[in-house]
Amino acid sequence: MAEQTLIGQKLIGLIGGMSWESSAQYYRLINEGVRDRLGGTASARILMWSFDFAEIEALQHAGDWDALAGQMVDAAKALRKGGADFLVLCTNTMHRCAWAVDAAVKTPLLHIADPTAAAIQAAGLTRVGLLGTAFTMEQDFYRGRLEDKFGLEVLVPDAQDRKAVHDIIYRELVTGQVLDASRQVYREVIERLVARGAQGIILGCTEIMLLIGQEDSPVPVFDTTTLHAMAAVDRALGR
Repeated sequence: MAEQTLIGQKLIGLIGGMSWESSAQYYRLINEGVRDRLGGTASARILMWSFDFAEIEALQHAGDWDALAGQMVDAAKALRKGGADFLVLCTNTMHRCAWAVDAAVKTPLLHIADPTAAAIQAAGLTRVGLLGTAFTMEQDFYRGRLEDKFGLEVLVPDAQDRKAVHDIIYRELVTGQVLDASRQVYREVIERLVARGAQGIILGCTEIMLLIGQEDSPVPVFDTTTLHAMAAVDRALGR
């Protein structure tokens, strides 16, 4: 029975390794989602390209976005050649290069901001706080999409809080360290965003869900990792 239902699944192309800590969550969540919906021994049809994050991180902090765009395009082309029906870039920050992937390959890219914005709108919210890397919080590629395409008002932490959020991601979460002291730092950052009027909080880095969840926030939390993975399941199953 499960074998018959699997025939119609689309092949998902994951661009991961940024970091592998969160990519492992994508792999788990997508496979669990397919199993839950199809039952039995069903699992997802997946191809994954996994980067060495040390190389990616060095280019990010050097500001070499052209080189990073080239790397994302190379991965997308390889997955397309492997037969992927659509692409999932398993990172918020590297959606800075989504335009290059869209321009270079015909295989559609499932943008991480879109299912996140849809969930926020479904909750009836219009003003949200954004946590993520400094690149995601400070540059326009992510906030601009939420604001221009979906009409959301996006608040980011102040400079000191942005640095704290960014440093915890790169010094701890991407290396698998999940510390109670850092969880408390994030809770305090969230409290300050809520005090400024945030009706919800976007966990806008795919590793943040390893550290905090709904229990750490007085307002609704939108976990981009889970929302993106579930949107991939929907598309893979044609729903």
